Amino acid sequence: MILCPCKKCGNIYWHSREVVYEHLIVDGFIRGYKKWIFHGECTSSGTSSTINLTYPDTDYHQYVRQDDMEDMLRDAFNMRSHGEQSFPPDFIISEDCNITGNVFCETGTSAPNEEPNEEAAKFYNLLNEMNEELYEGSKYSKLSFCIRLFHSKCLGGWTGNSFTMLLEFLREIFPFAKIPQSCQDMKRLIKDLGLGYDKIHSCPNDCMLYWGDQKNQQSCHVCGKSRWMNSNTEDVNTDEGGAQLRKKAVKVLRYFPLIPRLQRLFMSSKTAESMTWHNNQRTDDGLLRHPADSLAWKSFDSKFPSFASDPRNVRLGLAADGFNPFKIMSTSYSTWPVVLVPYNLPPWICMKQSSFILSMIIPGEKGPGNDIDIYLQPLIKELKQLWSGVETYDSTKGRYACPCCAAQTCSKWLYNGKKFSYMGHRRWLDENHKFRFQRTLFDGTEEYRGAPEQTVGSEILFMLKDINFSYGKINQPPITQTRRRSRDESDDESDEEDDPNEAELWKKRSIFFELPYWEHNILRHNLDVMHIEKNVCENIIGTILNVDGKSKDNLQSRLDLVDMRIRRYLHPQVLPNGKYRLPPSIFSMSKKEKEVFCMVLKDIKVPDAYESNISRCVSFKDRRLYSLKSHDYHILMQDLLPIALRCCMSKNVTSCIIELSNIMKAICGKVLNVEELEKVQDRAALTLCNLEKIFPPSFFTIMVHLVIHLLHETILGGLVFYRWMYPIERFLSKLKTYCRNKRYPEGSIAEGYLAEECMTFCSRYLEDAETRLNRPSRNAGLNDHDLAETYLFQSYGEPIGKVEIVELDDISWIQAHRYVLFHHDSMEPLRNEYKQILRSRARSRRLQHREINKLFTESFHESLSQTVWSGKDVNDEIKWLSQGPNRVIKRYSAFLINGYRFHTKYHERMRRTQNCGVVVNSSITSYASARDSNPVEGNVEYYGLLTNIIELDYYGRWKVILFRCDWADVNTARGIKKDQFGFTMVNFSRLIHTGQQLMDEPYVFSSQVKQVFYSKDPTDEGWYVVLRNTPRDLFDMGNGSRDDIVERSETLPFPEQNLDENIPSTSTQYQWVRDDVNEDIYE
Repeated sequence: MILCPCKKCGNIYWHSREVVYEHLIVDGFIRGYKKWIFHGECTSSGTSSTINLTYPDTDYHQYVRQDDMEDMLRDAFNMRSHGEQSFPPDFIISEDCNITGNVFCETGTSAPNEEPNEEAAKFYNLLNEMNEELYEGSKYSKLSFCIRLFHSKCLGGWTGNSFTMLLEFLREIFPFAKIPQSCQDMKRLIKDLGLGYDKIHSCPNDCMLYWGDQKNQQSCHVCGKSRWMNSNTEDVNTDEGGAQLRKKAVKVLRYFPLIPRLQRLFMSSKTAESMTWHNNQRTDDGLLRHPADSLAWKSFDSKFPSFASDPRNVRLGLAADGFNPFKIMSTSYSTWPVVLVPYNLPPWICMKQSSFILSMIIPGEKGPGNDIDIYLQPLIKELKQLWSGVETYDSTKGRYACPCCAAQTCSKWLYNGKKFSYMGHRRWLDENHKFRFQRTLFDGTEEYRGAPEQTVGSEILFMLKDINFSYGKINQPPITQTRRRSRDESDDESDEEDDPNEAELWKKRSIFFELPYWEHNILRHNLDVMHIEKNVCENIIGTILNVDGKSKDNLQSRLDLVDMRIRRYLHPQVLPNGKYRLPPSIFSMSKKEKEVFCMVLKDIKVPDAYESNISRCVSFKDRRLYSLKSHDYHILMQDLLPIALRCCMSKNVTSCIIELSNIMKAICGKVLNVEELEKVQDRAALTLCNLEKIFPPSFFTIMVHLVIHLLHETILGGLVFYRWMYPIERFLSKLKTYCRNKRYPEGSIAEGYLAEECMTFCSRYLEDAETRLNRPSRNAGLNDHDLAETYLFQSYGEPIGKVEIVELDDISWIQAHRYVLFHHDSMEPLRNEYKQILRSRARSRRLQHREINKLFTESFHESLSQTVWSGKDVNDEIKWLSQGPNRVIKRYSAFLINGYRFHTKYHERMRRTQNCGVVVNSSITSYASARDSNPVEGNVEYYGLLTNIIELDYYGRWKVILFRCDWADVNTARGIKKDQFGFTMVNFSRLIHTGQQLMDEPYVFSSQVKQVFYSKDPTDEGWYVVLRNTPRDLFDMGNGSRDDIVERSETLPFPEQNLDENIPSTSTQYQWVRDDVNEDIYE
């Protein structure tokens, strides 16, 4: 078999010599094929070389260049044009990875007289499909049509049956087109573009994997369990032909090889540059913006300089979690995907689902638990080959549950609550801090210990050297209450004094310590901020609302106070009928206060895409919150909880919760300063100590304690949003949608992921189609640079909804025109000139500065028009502006700009979102009195409500988008004030002006405003608390190209609370009990 060089085959199809001879006689040779390198002729370079194919159909070749299909195939199979480097020459290639760089023979060898290898055959088959028109005259080839249509299937989540029905319908409409008959036919056509996965059998008890040297074993060498479902079933011949009944494994691990997936990231011309972004394009100014800025990354580089010298070396993060693929929560089934995140990528790509690499799917029905190391063996083997970085959890238990404190974990067993309490946060205070010596306000002891030191990897290895751990669940006894050892008074004393041995501290030696560099990693595990924040917020809400089963203040917690001999005013009191009366604590709330708390959360409206509709989770009847998700707790903890508590909780409790909210905000910022984080670390210790004075010991679960370590871990590992579980959870939710076959959930998920992975790669080459990679975010707006240049003051955006054509009244026209003239740079000389004229006139009349400015505001637009009409030599730009805009304007009700979605106040009157709040930072001139001749300039923030969105048209030359707003009076105390916690409050019943007078300034440019939203104060009528919003997809990379990026967190933090003033420092001043709240009665 040889390649046929005729005009139709074009060196693509393989035929016998006789068939090739006939083709050449009938069709002739392909044009441009002068050096017969496919048929034995040597090239002139003396090295192997790639050819540029000349296609028989030149029109179609032009299409290929348009759709980038040829580049896609060459990137997928590493077959580049001559002179291009398609893959790093020193990148490690696995022995199992069959990526062929050239499909032709080297110079001097004989002609290829044999079948092409597997990879080359795939390449030529797809090249054939790319070269075959869908129908005569179509701009689509069969391959491009299939990729586009199958990509739509994956993007829209169509089922296989619905997709087959669509193909059948298209075939009926276009019988002349080469459309595949079914979804399976299309999958077979494009499957060669994707990467596969390996099926590895495992022991039903998670004791071992049947791979490597143990691949052919029939039963587990640990527990003896059979590998197959029916161990007594032999291979049965069903007929004389010898057809056999295939055995079925009990458990199958689906492993997606890592090396070829990393190779593809470098082979693709669309992603290769991004893989070195962290070294070539990252701004290094000392702030934390990317994992490469973190201390852990830099420490690793200093220990392994040879690894750090090549920016193409990949840093990986690992995440694993279980989920129920059936969407039926009554079914106890848990599938565990393991996901890898390449941290080399820039921030706007790194945490997108399209960048995640699914490493394996660990089968159910139960989670692997400690036996997860068994399933991680294939990954560890590849990581040893790649010598890259991965992060995971070390496993601890019991009273030493804190992975950061380890053996120095401060825990106390609560006999009545039957759980551990993790307090002792005074260890992080200064040595002479007064809190260290206050026994009564804390746990009844004085604190002399220092903060625990971080355990390094070498120390852990030394502790684990003599520990033997057997994998598998067959040797583990069932967990029962009888396994918990009894505790007495002597045991209580040993809780904090005895040194733990290795067996008590660690469950096992992590398999990641097999990696040669793992013990040198200063951040081996990540604390998940998502779950910590969720549990802390759940503790707070459940306790202050006194929710049954969720409150940490109950009879058991009060009895623990009796055992600890602290806070005697809160001890339960025995009534004559044998019941217990619990005095209400300082954080207890009355029914009225709970109703106010729920009313604030019920009535608050937030901007679009800010959160889910949290009002649906509020129950006035029960005075509690239901069905909150992790992100709901995130929004509550960082924004809404302080707002809801400020009117219904005592000042000392609210101040602590506001500070805790500030700490979580500081951790979750998108640009962080290490020095600022170190200061926040001190505030975190002080805040947790004050919480120890307020809440009972049962409140301090391990999740509350872990807050103290989040700041230090952020300094080590960098920004939280690279390391928390929110994007991973969303990815797992996406994997759940792939489970169409309930009988084989893991296999269904694996096949769905392969199709999605293949389409993600292909979509990088579909520049004219909407894909997951180029799909704009919800509030991104239009991105037309040519159109944007016609708009002044960068006011270009995307209007939404109906467009109204209206005519401006005289006053509104002057206000809008005047605002443009006062802010255009070309008007600066004329503005100064006219001000000088007014000053010269004012000398005789003795006018003050304020009166001159008033005259300037009233008459400048008329003076400018007269100046231009008088024939003064000015440029065209000034002439166009001087005549003013068209009085007929466009009016919108919604507008997208700078990542914000704005609605007019009227447009959102019936909506559950609030997008009409705006804030503008403006420079103003302040006068001390009417006779003040030395005014002072300063910046003032103006808060307003958007009432109109208009587009001015300067007769086709320019356009301007203006926002008309009702502005609160921020110049006097009648319109703005600060409450006792430092929150800014505004009153829109007292405006700075009505906008109806000629001197009023109701307009601002759309590019000037930022978005805020307002929460109505339930106790002070007419007043609203100001909250800020920042676009979700905003990244400040420190390049100076975005002057409007000033925030360093998702929202600006609340005012810092002075806890020393708000919370009494001695037990005599401290009020433990509330006298105005009804007590609880327990039996």
